[in-house]
Amino acid sequence: MTKVGSSILTALGAGSGIDTSALVASLVSATREPKQMAITDRQSLNTSRISALASAISSLNTFADALSSVLSGSDYTGTPNSADASIASVSLLSGGTPAGLPAQLTVEQLATARVLSSTTTAGATGSTAVGTGSLTITTASGTKTVTIDSTNNSYAGLAAAVNASGSGVTARVVTDAQGTRLVFKGETGADNDFSLSATADNGGSALAGLSWSTASAGTMTSTSDPRNAQITLDGVAYEYAGNSIDDAIPYLRIDLNKASPGTTVNLSMTQPTAGLSDLLKEFVDAYNTLMKALNTATATGSDSSSAGVLNGVSGVRDMKRQLATLTSTELGSTGAYRTLADIGVTTNRDGTLSLDTDRLASAMEADPEGITNMVNPKTSTTTSPGLSKLMDSVRDSIEKDDGPIKTAQKLYDAQAEEFTRQLEKLDDQMTNYEQHLTSVYAAMETRLSALKATQSYLEQQIKVWNNSDN
Repeated sequence: MTKVGSSILTALGAGSGIDTSALVASLVSATREPKQMAITDRQSLNTSRISALASAISSLNTFADALSSVLSGSDYTGTPNSADASIASVSLLSGGTPAGLPAQLTVEQLATARVLSSTTTAGATGSTAVGTGSLTITTASGTKTVTIDSTNNSYAGLAAAVNASGSGVTARVVTDAQGTRLVFKGETGADNDFSLSATADNGGSALAGLSWSTASAGTMTSTSDPRNAQITLDGVAYEYAGNSIDDAIPYLRIDLNKASPGTTVNLSMTQPTAGLSDLLKEFVDAYNTLMKALNTATATGSDSSSAGVLNGVSGVRDMKRQLATLTSTELGSTGAYRTLADIGVTTNRDGTLSLDTDRLASAMEADPEGITNMVNPKTSTTTSPGLSKLMDSVRDSIEKDDGPIKTAQKLYDAQAEEFTRQLEKLDDQMTNYEQHLTSVYAAMETRLSALKATQSYLEQQIKVWNNSDN
């Protein structure tokens, strides 16, 4: 008897004249194809939905981020100005718009640092040895000790070791017509003084002369004392350890460049140079591009083949609903104009927006400052968020972890894994089915071969009987 497993081709088609190998393949294919098609069709739709949802979220993020970027630029926040930049210059800090301008500034005194200079050594250079030992630097933050040995025994080596110590004190080598010396500089501010204490292996070395404190100057020379910057701002006196001031006026950096007691410098902000009308036109165009894409993805269609890939997805319906609130939500809490709808931004039947430029022009003529502050306030608050903050809050609400969009994404991701499992299971089932059919038809071939052998034997016997009768 023929055994299944040695070779399917050998086992099939051995004596019946039927191509049972092709027959098994046809039966397996006829069974697999409708089941596989049903799974792959659903898999393809699910994949399209995953891609479309990801694209919708990406488009929403791009829209919100671009709006924030545009509104934070100087074209819409204004530009800070100093009436005398040689005394004090100004620049914007991120996060908001300066409040309290214009302001009157007087720079009474600049912040300075302790500066020490060593004795000049004639004929020395940066590579000249300073002697081995150690140099201890003491500041308000603590003590750092720098070791000078054969690896850094030079003016340049000592300066590099001090700069790498993290003490807050810097050192540099100065060489001029008189010779070479070391210059040490601390941080600015009255509380940032420092002292040096040298321990030299050779008392006559340059290192030995680097000790200095306010009580014992030694051979070092102090060329500058540590002092705070002193300013008056709108008549109020302030002191700062440095000459860059970030917290005198919110979101404004003031760099003090020169002391000029008695001189008043006016600090101000220019109004935004870009037209609000242009901004709102760009906003409407970008919003409509996003909404049209969502409309296409959610179109109902006459049948499933013409419907949008996200038709019926609740998360996308929720996204469109929340975006639609942008025109009616209050951007400001005071004044006659509080919403985009108040200044001419209206919603069409398909969810896209239109801008009535005549209505906007009339509103801008009536209250230009109020509308500017409504769309882009100096500081966003809960009751006066401004357009950028409102867009961010809508985006955050749409994309929250337990919201409809994220829930839909999780569902489709789970379905993608399930469809993969179903196809793997179908492969296993069809492999087993093919093996079963092969076994059945192999057994049939064996029986047919036996019947043919019996038939041949009987035919021979009949011939023998017929010949014996003759």
